[in-house]
Amino acid sequence: MKTYQIHFIRHGLTKENFNGQYIGATDVPLSIDGIDKLKNLSNKFTYPKADKIYSSPLKRCKTTSEILYPESNVIVFNGLAECNFGEWEGKTANQLKDSAKFKEWLSNSGTAAPEGGETLQDFSTRVLTSFEDLVERIIRDGYKDTVVVTHGGVIMTIMAAFGIPRAKLYDWVVNNGCGYSVRVTPSLWSRQKVFEVYAKVPYDMTNEDNRESAYILELVREASNRVYGTNE
Repeated sequence: MKTYQIHFIRHGLTKENFNGQYIGATDVPLSIDGIDKLKNLSNKFTYPKADKIYSSPLKRCKTTSEILYPESNVIVFNGLAECNFGEWEGKTANQLKDSAKFKEWLSNSGTAAPEGGETLQDFSTRVLTSFEDLVERIIRDGYKDTVVVTHGGVIMTIMAAFGIPRAKLYDWVVNNGCGYSVRVTPSLWSRQKVFEVYAKVPYDMTNEDNRESAYILELVREASNRVYGTNE
């Protein structure tokens, strides 16, 4: 039975991330500090191998891909770009706190949107549809390990929709330069549209806590195999 590993990595830190600004469609670069932190993570920990690397079209993701995987060709996947925050781009929550539309958006109504931006519903539909297309491509091409470098909101949306163990959207918050490894079993994916989360990225298997975490995730995987089945 063949399975496919997908490794999600959030892009490195930007100045706007550090300042707490909403940055989605704006094509900002990594900060100097963000670049240094990525290099430090790469030197200290282990990032997963990659047969193929897909990236959001925005430069903060493409640069992250080039830093972590300097010898690999990066394929841009437009559907995995961050949410377009329209007129809220570059603003902080504190600056927007008196906006009625912003309060409605924070309530996760799915229908509110800034002028010129996406609703959460439109964003989720775009991201999840694009990810399903990507999974089909991965299975068709037969690549065992695929790295996806994208944005925090994109990763959270995908994990909340398809990940086992189940968790709410904000339970999947991830730091810059970090992410999750998941395992796609074709039969399970075709029947239930779920994948199994088995590790955090990057890996540090010298750490006892991380070994314990990986072991627990493996137990969850085995439990889901028993519930959903894994035969092709």
